[in-house]
Amino acid sequence: MINTRKLFNDFIHLLYPHNCAGCGSDLLENDQSICIRCYTNLPETNYAALPGNPIEKIFYGRLNVEYATAGYYFSKSSVLQRLIHQLKYNGNIEVGHQLGQWLGLQLQRSNRFNAVDALIPLPLYPSKEKKRGYNQATVLCEGIAEIMNIPILNNIVLRKRYTDTQTKKGRTERLLNVDGSFEVSDAVALQQRHVLLVDDVITTGATLEACGIAIKETENVRLSIATLAWSSDD
Repeated sequence: MINTRKLFNDFIHLLYPHNCAGCGSDLLENDQSICIRCYTNLPETNYAALPGNPIEKIFYGRLNVEYATAGYYFSKSSVLQRLIHQLKYNGNIEVGHQLGQWLGLQLQRSNRFNAVDALIPLPLYPSKEKKRGYNQATVLCEGIAEIMNIPILNNIVLRKRYTDTQTKKGRTERLLNVDGSFEVSDAVALQQRHVLLVDDVITTGATLEACGIAIKETENVRLSIATLAWSSDD
């Protein structure tokens, strides 16, 4: 018997090729937006299950966090860089959602993040988010939320001041650049919660630290941090 659904899908695939966002190869029918080869080659850190990992050490003596992790090692010209570029600059939200799911699975497997009961995407300045059309951290949170079954607290933390890009700045310059850039709009919504602050890439941690300081001004809130990737040499 002729499988009409398969014929239709094959026809659509010819009209609109479904290619991997990482390597450009033709995706299999069950693939979402990243092929299995790119997925297996992503350099996972395994930090989610490791107390005192390098991401947690970034915040020692600076910000009181319960746990911190980054899912993957970031390097220039890598598949991961291409995927993040697709998410941030090419409007490929599907990539971000899938990466968020994979990060969520890491958090879930570790058991250390099981007490987290809400997600907070690192906010963009409003004009920047309007230009892009979305916040990439929110897209990652949507994938995490699907795995961990916890809510996303959008617009609870606001970015009140536009800041220059952090690229090519040292840690001190980055801290000064983002100092006082964030504020909590609804402290009551944070009280008695263990929130997970989420971003795409951590370098020196200055921006996450500035946002975390604003969050920790609220009483009775526990803070953990998770990013998709860690760029240790930037």
